[in-house]
Amino acid sequence: MKCLETESLVLVVDDTPNNLAIISDVLNHAGFEVATAIDGIRAIKQIQRQPPDLILLDVMMPGIDGFETCKRLKENPDTTDIPVIFMTGISDPDSKVKGLELGAVDYIVKPFQEAEVLARIKSHLQLRHLTKTLELRVAERTFELSQALKELQESQLQLVQREKMSALGNLVAGIAHEINNPVGFISGNLEPAIEYIQNLFSVIDLYEKYYPDPLPELQKEIVALDLDYIRSDLVKLVASMKEGVQRIVSISNSLRIFSRADSDRKVAYNIHDGIDSTIVILKHRLKALPNRPDIEIIKEYSDLPPVECFPGKLNQVFMNILANAIDAIDELIDNSDGCGNSLKPKILIYTSLNVDRTGVIIRIKDNGVGMSEEIYQQAFDYLFTTKPVGKGTGLGLSIVRQIIVELHSGLIKCFSQPGFGTEFIIEIPLS
Repeated sequence: MKCLETESLVLVVDDTPNNLAIISDVLNHAGFEVATAIDGIRAIKQIQRQPPDLILLDVMMPGIDGFETCKRLKENPDTTDIPVIFMTGISDPDSKVKGLELGAVDYIVKPFQEAEVLARIKSHLQLRHLTKTLELRVAERTFELSQALKELQESQLQLVQREKMSALGNLVAGIAHEINNPVGFISGNLEPAIEYIQNLFSVIDLYEKYYPDPLPELQKEIVALDLDYIRSDLVKLVASMKEGVQRIVSISNSLRIFSRADSDRKVAYNIHDGIDSTIVILKHRLKALPNRPDIEIIKEYSDLPPVECFPGKLNQVFMNILANAIDAIDELIDNSDGCGNSLKPKILIYTSLNVDRTGVIIRIKDNGVGMSEEIYQQAFDYLFTTKPVGKGTGLGLSIVRQIIVELHSGLIKCFSQPGFGTEFIIEIPLS
């Protein structure tokens, strides 16, 4: 065990020089380092310069007395834990009680026994040392437990994220694969179908050329069918089917982009492809409802280079933020008591390079219900949600923060105001 005497500084405060000399001599012989002050004001100033380990404080002093000095020391967070022992000739119980109520740890009445004073000083120094050691161990243990809890939460988030993205990825990839097969058949057969139709029309043209006057029964059927209309409309029908097939192919490609599996390394990725594919996935939620019009997506994309990232993880970020934006717009309209029909719901998406051109900035802003500062400051906290029970897990934005900050060494901020929407600003390094 450390020798407390050789390491401890004791401040003696007394307005009588003879008392100071006697007490200082006793403490020096016992191995303590000693400082002295002749009144409370000087004592407080000296403590601010060099805090002692223990204070021997006289009660009766000019200026501020010992009680007031002790009170001021205990009110100061920097000096409140320094043990104070009153040492005075006043021996009435009320004075002792007052001193202890002010925060003193002991009360020694003059004249005192040298051995008693040293024993009490050593006892209180030992107690203070043990208290500090215990506080340090508690702080260390608390920090260790906090770190363990944080690691556990992050592990849970990663597990939820992996399982969620794996299930969603497999589902979406399976749907895209199933769509591709019939679409491939239709797309492959459209061109021959167009050629066959043109051939049939050519035969009809030749027939009309060489047999301009068909039999009455045939003429009647031609009029009933409106052959001229069929000739013009059939081309439009085939063109519409061709456009529909191309649309399905585009959706299938978006599904594949969104559900792409990440490797253990970052790959070059077009951020805009990820945003666009996510919008396609959420297309059904953007369409008009009985109480609101379509949600307009306004995109202002800058010319960005590919970003070294985990594409599947970033797509999950876009999905969470855009889905929350749609929820916020719907919530604002639901709470508007019929006045929400005048709202033109929209989500604005901006992309750009940062100032030093080392990273990309993605801003997603909605004109939904918004949040108070108290709420949006907690938006990324683990398990925090403002949604009703059963509708929100509190994991979405926690996972978003983890993906952006920890996985991509990026930044994410949230700004919001009740009734005026919410904006997320994401910055990701290019590599």
